[in-house]
Amino acid sequence: MSYATDTINTLAVIAPGSDLAAAREVRDAATQNIIKSEKALFDGPSGLSRQERLAIALQVAGWHHEEQLSAYYRTLLQKLTPQSTPRLGAALAHAETLTFHPVKASAEGLNVLKSHGFNAEEIVTLSQIIAFVSFQSRLVRGLRLINGESVAGNTGNALAGEWHTQPRTLDDRAAPVAFTAQELGWTPWLAAKPYTEFSPDEQATLTRFGHQDSDYFRLLGRNLPVLEARTLTDKGIFYTADGLPRAERELAATVASKVNGCIYCASVHARKAGQLSKQPEAIAQLLAVAPGESLSQGQSARWQTEIEFAAALSATPPTAGAAHLSALREQGLDTLALLDLVQSTAFFAWANRLMLTLGEPYLPEA
Repeated sequence: MSYATDTINTLAVIAPGSDLAAAREVRDAATQNIIKSEKALFDGPSGLSRQERLAIALQVAGWHHEEQLSAYYRTLLQKLTPQSTPRLGAALAHAETLTFHPVKASAEGLNVLKSHGFNAEEIVTLSQIIAFVSFQSRLVRGLRLINGESVAGNTGNALAGEWHTQPRTLDDRAAPVAFTAQELGWTPWLAAKPYTEFSPDEQATLTRFGHQDSDYFRLLGRNLPVLEARTLTDKGIFYTADGLPRAERELAATVASKVNGCIYCASVHARKAGQLSKQPEAIAQLLAVAPGESLSQGQSARWQTEIEFAAALSATPPTAGAAHLSALREQGLDTLALLDLVQSTAFFAWANRLMLTLGEPYLPEA
């Protein structure tokens, strides 16, 4: 597989010297680490075969109706000998759940994968691939919209999704049953890799990002090159100057989490959005929206357009269209701000699917 060119740049048909190309150069940290994430997932060490990885990516791209991305993975897969095995079937069943109904991922689902021979490292990599292609699909669509390209499929608004309502976690802790800005804990369904089992260089990487004491990150650290590239992608999207205000990037993350039903991610990013915007009441109103209801109702005109776009881009398959972009431009978002909104939203197609498939949130003891 060649990474001489930027896959996203090619699929979104971004012309050199265009406003969008310039905006991606401003956000070069994100751009370069998206490329590194793809390379780590598809070229890096893993118990998953190349054929398994590409077959899963092709199917996930297809479910998102992203024809250019599907064609990209189909071309790569055609260079290999096709294989259909019960193991691949189990992986694709897991991918279907995680693509369309991530809130329905469960510990039992991970046990099914184990019964087909997947170990913890392979389950982490499999989940990363599904989540990454979910991100990639939305990023390509969003950039094509900014670029004025036509997009496939129906367009429209998306609504708040379902969420976990079990009152207890698998390890019998109190679990949140509604969205909240309260600080939550998270408990894994797979064992996190002990810090002492990482090499000194790997320990240094975890420590550099402040991840050494986190079960979530030490679990993702079972494929550390992917975790490192993903963490740097996150920082390149959210922790950069100019463009879309940081509060509105956090708003987009919260909206995506509402669509996907990720109570944990929403709690983190709702707090940040409320603090940075100094509008905690508006964020509380967003969190309170029930499944199947409009997420933008009662918000300011600018936030309404951003929420409606983020929700539509977060749907599966995405329904964001040209009308959303026109409304955003009318609210004063320039190309860099639009790029920030697309990347902030799309990234949580990735983040939510990892949080929801590998563990669950819990309420800290008072």
